[in-house]
Order: sequence, then C-alpha cells, then structure tokens
Amino acid sequence: MTKTSPSRPRKRFRSTLAWGIVLIALCGLGAWYWFSPTEAATARYLTTSVSRGDVQTTVLATGTLKPSRWVAVGAQVSGQVESLKVALGDHVSAGDVVAEIDSVTQENDLRSAEASLQDIRAQLQEKQANQVYYQKVVDRAQGLRGAGISEADLDEAEMQLATTTAQMEALKAQITQAEVTVSTAQANLDYTRITSPIDGTIISIVTQEGQTVNASQSAPTIVIVAQLDTMTVRADIAETDVVSVYPGQEAWFTILGDRKTRYRAQVKAIEPAPEDVTSDSSLASSSSSSSSSSDEAIYYVGTFDVPNPDGRLLTYMTAEVHIVTGESRDVLTVPSSAVSGQGQRSSVTVLNALGQPEVRKVTIGLDNGTNAEVTEGLKEGDTVVLGQSGEATTSGTPRGMGGFGGPPMGRR
Repeated sequence: MTKTSPSRPRKRFRSTLAWGIVLIALCGLGAWYWFSPTEAATARYLTTSVSRGDVQTTVLATGTLKPSRWVAVGAQVSGQVESLKVALGDHVSAGDVVAEIDSVTQENDLRSAEASLQDIRAQLQEKQANQVYYQKVVDRAQGLRGAGISEADLDEAEMQLATTTAQMEALKAQITQAEVTVSTAQANLDYTRITSPIDGTIISIVTQEGQTVNASQSAPTIVIVAQLDTMTVRADIAETDVVSVYPGQEAWFTILGDRKTRYRAQVKAIEPAPEDVTSDSSLASSSSSSSSSSDEAIYYVGTFDVPNPDGRLLTYMTAEVHIVTGESRDVLTVPSSAVSGQGQRSSVTVLNALGQPEVRKVTIGLDNGTNAEVTEGLKEGDTVVLGQSGEATTSGTPRGMGGFGGPPMGRR
C-alpha cells in the first residue's frame, strides 16, 4: 500500500496562494494606472496647458522693394556721349553733371541764331533813324504848308513816316521770333550737359561713353538716379485677402537673405486695379462687347514705405510681407489644432480632476492657424488634450487632435 506524502497538499496550497497574490497585485496595478489623474493620464494622452501669450493674424503677400523716388535721366538732343561723369553707386546732387554729349552742332545752331538776331536788331536801328528823319520832314512840311510846300510833298513825307513805323513793328516781331530761336538753341546746347534732377544714387548706367543717341525717335536713357534712403514695398495681395486690408494697418516683412530681421511699416495705399489693367483689351476699347475670362489669380498692389538709412535694402529685393489684420496681447491661448468646430460651436477636450477627457465649449477669438485665443470656457493652467499617445491617423496627426466628439477614450 502506497502512502501519500503530507508535503504535497502544502505545496499545492502555497502555489495557489502565490498565484492569487500575483493576480491581486496585477489588478491593483491596473486600477492605479486607470484612475491616476497624473502619470497615467500623461502616458495615455498628448496634452498641453492653457497659457498666456500673444496672437496675431496676418495677410501674407509677396512684395518687391523699389526706391521711393527714382528718375530715368535721358538725353533731349542727339549726338555722341562724349563723357560720362559718374559710376554705379555714386551719390549725386540735383544739378550735378552726369554726362556730356558732343555739342558742336548745338553750338553752331546757337551762333547762327544769335547772328540772325543781331542782323534784325541792326535793321531796326536803321528804321528807327529813318523814322526820326521822316518825322522831322513831316513837321517841317506842316510848318510850311501854304508857303511853298505842296500838299503832295506833305503827303509823301507822311507816307514815308508811316511806312517806316510799320517796318519797325515788323522788325520788332522778327526780333521776338529770333530771340525765341536763340533761346531754343541755348537750351539745346545746355541739354548736351545732362544733369541729375534729384539728389540720389546712380543705380544704373544705360548708355555708355562713346555711344550715339538719337533723341528724335525716342528719349534715350543715360542713367537712372534713385533715392534709396526710403524704400517702397509693392506687395501683391490676393483678391481673397485684399478685402481685409486698408491703409493705416501695421505691416512687417523680411527679406530672403535675412529672415530674422523684421522691417516694420504701415500700409500707405491699396491700388484700385491690378497692374495688368493696361493690357485689358475690353477696357481699351469702349465698343468691345465681349468679356474675357481668365483662370489666373488676381492680385492688387498694396504699398508702404520703410526707412533705409544703412542702405541694406536694395532695389528689386523680394520681401515676404505680413499685413496685420488683428492682434491680441497677453491672452489665454491654446494650439489651434486643439480646437474643434467654429464660432459658437467651438470646443476643446480637457482632462478633469480624475484625469478623464471631457469636451468643454469655448469661445475663440483670434486664430492664426497656430495658436487660438480663448475668451471664454478655460482658465490658465487647464490641461488641454491634443491627442491620444501612440495612436496616429493616416495623415500623421495623433488621434483626437482638435478635441473628442464622442465618448471618452478608453485604454487600448
């Protein structure tokens, strides 16, 4: 007869007790993980705290920098550019000579005009002397009328006086015309010395020394002078955004070579029509009854000036323009991605005291797509849920981004 060892029931009991303790410990650990409002919640959800900050909404546009004032200095007379007095980058004052054109032809024209004027003036002096003589003849004839002077002689003297007076008037008119010719010839001679009309910097030399220009066909440009101490930004604003832009709004921009420096200004004007309006055939012809349609985007030009004392901003640089349409400072903010809905139906998901997500209605002010201003519904320090940790949608955004529309999320 086989005897049962008394140690086996004890071993079996101890094994069962051990497994029971392990099971109770696992249940306790699960309960702690589920109901903990801090570490467990942090592990399950992507969260952020409601904080204070600034929210700014802007209209984005691409602009081009141009001098606030620039002049294409051209030649008004034809001839060869005899000498060029400036180089690129030179600063000139109003009246400074920038180039000279061969002036032989203009000098000869002036001399010819002055000679013609002197000839007419000499003729006038001759007629003035004749007038004095004939006046004396008339006076003497009138004194001797009836005493040996015939009426025919008196009439002849008076006719000579009148003719001389008329010739003098004609010569005076010719002198006026000759003086105009001299003045024009002098102006043409002066035009051979091309001067700058404004203070500024030479930004382009179009015609080189020795080149011949023909002013009778067009107005050839010699140099371009620009005032670079103030630059004008011409920003292309899309038609969907231009309704939100008006003169006086704050604006700032950066240039491609330096995106860290912000240049600030105010919108000066919004041009009433796109730049390509001059090429619109339907506007050019009032009799046109057909209207053209285009799929191209329409842009309106907004302008503003910015000081350029150090000359760092150069002509035709590209500017990334931000026109401020709204700004709130030191307000409660949350990431825009945490907001679900629009207007009165806006909501966010927050963690309550038990660490459970709950949907809360909020009122949103400014929203620039990155941060949103919360005017009602939250307080500083509230924990806002951005999504569920470790779970992502097909777009790469954590699930629950922008709030939860259904029941609270459970554990996976």
